[in-house]
Parts: sequence; C-alpha cells; structure tokens
Amino acid sequence: MGPRLHRTGTGTRIRHRTGQVGLITVLSVIAGLGLVGCSATSPGPTSARTSAPSATPSENATPSPSAAPVAAPVLRPELDAAANLDYFDAVAAAVVAADSGAGGRAFIDALARGGFDKAQMSVTFDDTSAELAADSIQFAVRMGEECLIGQNGPATGGYHGAVLPVLGSGTCLVGVTRQIDW
Repeated sequence: MGPRLHRTGTGTRIRHRTGQVGLITVLSVIAGLGLVGCSATSPGPTSARTSAPSATPSENATPSPSAAPVAAPVLRPELDAAANLDYFDAVAAAVVAADSGAGGRAFIDALARGGFDKAQMSVTFDDTSAELAADSIQFAVRMGEECLIGQNGPATGGYHGAVLPVLGSGTCLVGVTRQIDW
C-alpha cells in the first residue's frame, strides 16, 4: 500500500497549503531521489521520473550508422502506468511548452486528446478559496491500481510527473478535486 496523505478542513473548496506542501514534498522526494536505495520488496512507488547518468563514449568511437532514432512515446493502454509515464510526460510537456502557467483544464484536454480515458482523470482547482492562483496544480490518470500524476506550478519549479499507487480512498489525488464536466 502506498503513502497516504490527509488534508483537513471543513469546506469543500478549501485548499490547505499543508496538503499542497505534503503532495509537493512527496513528489519532490520521489522525483529527486527516484528509486535509489529501494529494494525489490520495498513498498515504495512503482516508478518515478529520474535521469540516469549516461555512459561517456570513448574518444575514438564513431556514431554507428545503424543506430535508429529514438521513437516518440505512444500511449499503451494495455500496459501499466509505468509503461505510459513517458507518453504522459510528453503530453504534459507540450502543454507547458505552449503555456507555462496552463490551468488544469489544459492538461485534462490534452491528455484526453492524447487518448487517455477522461473518466479516469482528476485535477485540482486552479484557484484557492480566496480566489488566488494556486501555487501548483495536480492532475492524474488512474490506470488500474496505479496513477500517473503530474504537477505544475511555480511552487514546484515547473512540471514533474510520477507513477504512484492508488490511495486508500480509491483516488489518485488527495483532497477535494474539480469535477471534470466539460
């Protein structure tokens, strides 16, 4: 079972900064540390976006003419969330490239156009209950018992994506989310 984050409050639209900071912290730790130190039996996340150091080519090496270009990622709905993270990230990166301050609807619409099931998506509010812009927004697509989770905003230093288990509540995101009714 994955990590559980709890947000308290009495209103249905209240977004507490502590809840955001908790999710931001979890995603930051996962993105920053990746799976370093995890064992095969560790109950940690299934996958996280990390960059591994590449091998340094020898000074006398020449590029191989038979080396094929890397294909763009594609949606593979028959596979798990980890297998679709690169595609999820590519779709989200295109949204951010078009508008670094894009709201939740832009991400949901792009993911739906990209072939993800809109009925399995969730997104946080773009504004706080005080009608201020949220520090970051989170959006997710549930794939079986895993979630593709994206987060973007100034508080997180831009876009980050990860694969995490479904929460005990059966959802991907903590707290109250927007109704996707468009």
